Amino acid sequence: MPSGRVKWFSLEKGFGFIASDEGEDVYLAATSLPEGVTTVKPGTKLEFGVADGRRGPQALSVRIIDAPPSLVENNHVNADDLAAMIEDTIKILDKVGNGLRHGRRPTPVETERLGKVLRGIAGQLEA
Repeated sequence: MPSGRVKWFSLEKGFGFIASDEGEDVYLAATSLPEGVTTVKPGTKLEFGVADGRRGPQALSVRIIDAPPSLVENNHVNADDLAAMIEDTIKILDKVGNGLRHGRRPTPVETERLGKVLRGIAGQLEA
């Protein structure tokens, strides 16, 4: 079975490419990923079947052999710090909620910052 490493993959586009060990670029559709896998990182080692597609070789029946380590897993915040971050975020959300009750929407800068904070906390909780 052929193998190779992911060159790039775009979740938004739903496809990417594998650099096969034979030196050929192979098209990788999101639908060819293993069940429950929605994306793969560059450098992920894969095993796959190959079929001739409209634009060249296409990966089928993909199996992940070795995934690069996650940077999120290496950057865990300790539980006490995470709890403090959540408490501070609750205060910020409460302020935003009170403003909305009085007809004041947060500015685009405030919403962008709040979104980043919420995504960061979610990432820490999921890790």
